[in-house]
Order: sequence, then structure tokens, then C-alpha cells
Amino acid sequence: MEYDLGVLLQGCDVLKARLSECRPLPADALKKIEDALNVEYTYESNRIEGNTLTLQETELVVNEGVTIAGKSMREHLEAINHAEAIDYIRDFAKHEIDITESTIKQIHALVLHGINRENAGRYRTVPVLISGSRHMPPQPYMIGKLMEDFMIHFHDLESRSMHPVLIAAYLHDELVRIHPFIDGNGRTSRLLMNLYLLRKGYTLINLKGSDESKRIYYNALEMSHVDKHPEEFQKLVADAEIESLKHYLTVLGVSDFSENR
Repeated sequence: MEYDLGVLLQGCDVLKARLSECRPLPADALKKIEDALNVEYTYESNRIEGNTLTLQETELVVNEGVTIAGKSMREHLEAINHAEAIDYIRDFAKHEIDITESTIKQIHALVLHGINRENAGRYRTVPVLISGSRHMPPQPYMIGKLMEDFMIHFHDLESRSMHPVLIAAYLHDELVRIHPFIDGNGRTSRLLMNLYLLRKGYTLINLKGSDESKRIYYNALEMSHVDKHPEEFQKLVADAEIESLKHYLTVLGVSDFSENR
């Protein structure tokens, strides 16, 4: 069933309020929940980009330090790096620190740590093409100004009190459109989106990596970047936040929540 964006945002607000009633959560329970969700998020985000580690293998690599036979070193590093990047954004979200270009570069440096030392945390200096997309990323000489404008517009949206879920969607959408890095743009954009959601009291969005989920995800981004219609991507993010909040509440044993959908 289709819902309009306003209904989805209202659903986010209702569920977030319900979660706020459960806070503060016991520290031991919170850690167990977050550890499990972090592994699932790492698995799905890397899966979107072609990583072949299973969910169980991802857990073993991240939490047990196990080396999986037949899997590349890059796939192991992608799992370890992503888990560390989640820890970084969770810690960052707890402090009143401005989100800046340096924040984005730090997230990217964590994502590509040990994978691409030359380009980790640095904007690309060469043109790129996105396979299967009609979107043409901007030339490298444009990136500095585009990223500066990106941050200015982000703060303008905040000053106009735009809904936090829409701002989070914008951060992801626009960073992918600019495509400032040679590699790791998708993971960095999803982490940036989730950093903002955590800061605003929401939960991590876990976009899925199945073939059908990826198709919907990429199509929504394509509609925004090429056709200038961001609404489908905004709805995708809002719906994913609703599912995330529901999942979190269910894990906490809450079953009497409703988001009036």
C-alpha cells in the first residue's frame, strides 16, 4: 500500500515518541541491541556494494576476528571498517559537534582504511562514471565548490526546521549526486544519513542489499538525480526509518505501538 510522504513522516514522529518513552535504556541491554543491529547494518550496506560475506560471516569477522576462507582481504576490511565507522557516528552523534566536510572525510577515511590509502578521506581528482546510471557525476574541479554549497544548504534546511528525516535523506541524496570520492560514496552517504538521524533521536536506517531492494534504492536515487524528483527517495528513507523504529521497539519488547498508518 502506498502512503504519501506526510503520513510517513507522521509515522516516524509517533514511533520516535514511543521510543523516547522507553529511554534511558539499561546500558547492558542497549549494547546488546546496538551490537546486533550494527552487524546487520554492516552486512546490508556492504551487500549493496557487492560484498559477498553472509550475515553470519560478517558477525564472525567483526566481533570474533575470524578470517573467512575464500573471501578476499578487501571484503574482510570492508566489514571491519564499516563497523568502526558505525562506532564513530554513534559517538559523534552524542556530542554537540557541527557536521562539516571534515566529518564526511573522516567517515570516508574509515570506510576505505587499508583498502585505498591514497584516496581515503580525500576528494577525487579524476572524472568517474556510474555503471548503469544516466547520472553523470560532476567533474573533479567542481567538487570543492559543490561540497561547500552542500554544507551551506544543509545548514539552511536546519534553520528552516525541515523534518529531520527529510534532512537525512537530503544528506544521502546530495552526497551521492556529487560523488566526491573515487570509491565508497554509497557507504559514506548512508553513514552520514544515519549520523544525522542518530543525532536527532531516531534509529539507524538499514537499507537492504537484496537485488529487488537495490533496484528500488537505485531507481529512487536516479529519479532524484536525473529527473529532479526526490520524493520517491524521501519516501524510501521515511519508510525505512519507520521499519527501523518498529524493529527497535520490538526488540525492546514493546508491542503496543502504532504510527497511525
